[in-house]
Amino acid sequence: MKVVIFAGPTLSAEEGRRELDAVYLPPAAQGDLYRAALGKPVAIGLIDGYFERVPSVSHKEILWAMKQGVHVFGAASMGALRAAELTAFGMEGVGAIYEAFASGALEDDDEVAVVHAEAEQGYRPLSEAMVNIRATLQAAERAGVLGPEVRRTLEQLAKGQFHADRSWPGLLKRGREAGLGEAALEACRRFVAESRVDQKRLDGLSLLRTLRARLEAGLPPKQTRYAFAHTDSWEHIRQKAEALLPPRSEE
Repeated sequence: MKVVIFAGPTLSAEEGRRELDAVYLPPAAQGDLYRAALGKPVAIGLIDGYFERVPSVSHKEILWAMKQGVHVFGAASMGALRAAELTAFGMEGVGAIYEAFASGALEDDDEVAVVHAEAEQGYRPLSEAMVNIRATLQAAERAGVLGPEVRRTLEQLAKGQFHADRSWPGLLKRGREAGLGEAALEACRRFVAESRVDQKRLDGLSLLRTLRARLEAGLPPKQTRYAFAHTDSWEHIRQKAEALLPPRSEE
């Protein structure tokens, strides 16, 4: 059964294939999920997607895919956002980041946004996600490496930065400028070097393992109850997406 996964930079295709045999595609832009659904996969896993440079995956293409009987799972990044927004319609979210958005504990898109290199460099992350910073600082506090005040201050300093500027060296520098003690910052630096929590990666892997288990148990076509409205906006998205399809060969 065909499965399509949109991933990078959270997970590489090579790492993903060790967990689930699937077709791995780059981060999704608007129209990509629609085109994938045209191939009638049993499921689509949305992990990574574009936020700024090109239009993002639309809610309508996810709703359309599910209406065609395709299961759509989301986690970690764009997938967690869309799953939290479309849970009521049947999109399935996986992982701690999805749960935080679904519960309202997190609300801002910038929590998962990162800048990354191009395909030739494997979509390597060039900034650190706020959700990873939160998870690492909280783990450091639980381990007794940081006190609650230092942890809260570092979180606030990170949250106050533009998402593309977030990095651990930059955050520790801002902590020093804010007057945090050198001993605490050095302890944090060591913890990050040895025990950094990549929550996005963990959730991406969880999506793949969840999908594998569901496939092994048997995954019938998706059933939905909503009516899909063919709006002008949807037709615009669909037509743009189909314009990028390869030409059909002559019979």
